[in-house]
Amino acid sequence: MAKDPNPDIKLTDLSGTTETLGVRLTLFNMLAVVLDPYTHQSGWIIPTAARILDNYEETDTRCAFIVTSDADGARSYLGPYSERFLVLTDPDRELVTSLELGHLPAILHLRQDVSLHASAEGWNPPAWVLVLKDLEKDMNWYSNPVLPAPGDPPPFEGTPAIP
Repeated sequence: MAKDPNPDIKLTDLSGTTETLGVRLTLFNMLAVVLDPYTHQSGWIIPTAARILDNYEETDTRCAFIVTSDADGARSYLGPYSERFLVLTDPDRELVTSLELGHLPAILHLRQDVSLHASAEGWNPPAWVLVLKDLEKDMNWYSNPVLPAPGDPPPFEGTPAIP
């Protein structure tokens, strides 16, 4: 079971700016999809995750991919998605460890107070929908995407978050 993260964990975006998680959550909640670029399973969910993040870009929510690699690895793994979304790197898996995530990919709803309000691990569409409904309730935004949609992968457990 995931838990609240350490607000002092530092995450770096692809421009090279490093900030603590607490600072990154100062103004907005965050909807993040956490990926392991060293596995095929996380790659299977990228188009689906991008569709989800696109859906919430207009809310008062910071939408991001968090990738467990350095910036070059994240750019290479995400390809053109790295130019469309905020991408944060967690190369030493400090955030993943702090959250006590068991499997990746994962989806997270983090509040401005740096509390983990909802999460789901692996690709489990009904569980991801619950995370999105939780975010929508906080944001007073009711427009969740259909999950799973045609072309989405079948459900899968994911891979261990800490190899």
